Amino acid sequence: MAQVTEAIYAHGVLTPRDELELRESQRVRLIVEPIDDDTDREDRTTALRRPPEGIERMNFFSSELLPSRDGLHDRR
Repeated sequence: MAQVTEAIYAHGVLTPRDELELRESQRVRLIVEPIDDDTDREDRTTALRRPPEGIERMNFFSSELLPSRDGLHDRR
């Protein structure tokens, strides 16, 4: 039976947050996924910086004449 819980890693030891239903000396498979990884926070900061930098490089000007107000209302 699979069990999911959080654990704290300190001084080389993983300590589960909740009690696990395991018999003594039972072998288990661990998949470790950091919850509060500092690297992930840096990636978010970098990702948040990207849109404004991209917008600065965009060209928002048209080489064609812009439609008049009446012309915009005629579009349906």
